[in-house]
Amino acid sequence: MPRLQRKRFERPDEVREFATGRMLIVQLDETAIGLGVLDPGWRWSKDVAPIAGTRSCQTRHLGYALGGRLHVLMDDGTEMEFEAGDVHEIPPGHDAWVVGDEAYRSIDFTGSRAYGLSPEALGDRSVETIVFTDIVESTAMLARLGDSAWRRILLEHNDRLRYELARFRGREIVTTGDGFLALFDGAARAVRCAAGMQSVVQDLGISIRVGIHTGEVELAAGNVRGIAVHAAARIMALAGPGEVLVSGTTHDLLDGSGFAFKSRGARNLKGLPGGRRVFLVESSAS
Repeated sequence: MPRLQRKRFERPDEVREFATGRMLIVQLDETAIGLGVLDPGWRWSKDVAPIAGTRSCQTRHLGYALGGRLHVLMDDGTEMEFEAGDVHEIPPGHDAWVVGDEAYRSIDFTGSRAYGLSPEALGDRSVETIVFTDIVESTAMLARLGDSAWRRILLEHNDRLRYELARFRGREIVTTGDGFLALFDGAARAVRCAAGMQSVVQDLGISIRVGIHTGEVELAAGNVRGIAVHAAARIMALAGPGEVLVSGTTHDLLDGSGFAFKSRGARNLKGLPGGRRVFLVESSAS
């Protein structure tokens, strides 16, 4: 859902360094916007092609030039040069280089999500703890409160959950309308964050449920996929109002961490083979 928000390139979500340049990236939910700073001497075929592994740049750029000059050569021989103040589109299939002794700076609205990443990085697999959240009976609340009141509650819910994600070093991947999908590099932080999320929304008159699972996922173009993601979503669907459920895998990783659990037994998760152990988090470690 689109929302009012802002970020600054002084505090980017990601920085990609090249031999003679860099891309500063901010994420506005599902939109990635980049500030490219390309130093004198930068050339795509010299500095980025070895990373991308393609003969020419296959990214479409829609942007605005802030300073310096950039010369673009298309695969079909078409050429054009950009300077400060130019709004530009550069289709896939091109080389480009900085002209002169001033760095070329531009805002890229379309191409920064995957720009300068290797094929391996675009499909990188890692073990993560996956957290899904959801507002219980959100549709009924929307019908009862009306669009305006519900939107105010939803925006406040989003702000508070994002604060908890930042506090426990969670990475927001996507919003699901009335919930979040986030990744953590530690199971304990994920459970503590879930407990914090439950606490901070209580005075809003809403209740959330949380499902947590740890497994291998594939990060690609700013999104995440894999069987582990589906497992976490299915576990969340089993949770009741105010509950945090974790998979047997996550439960085992938390052995000795001070959390208290209650077994919900082996449950069949839709679309996944076999029964999976599920546990209710009864109290969190301090």
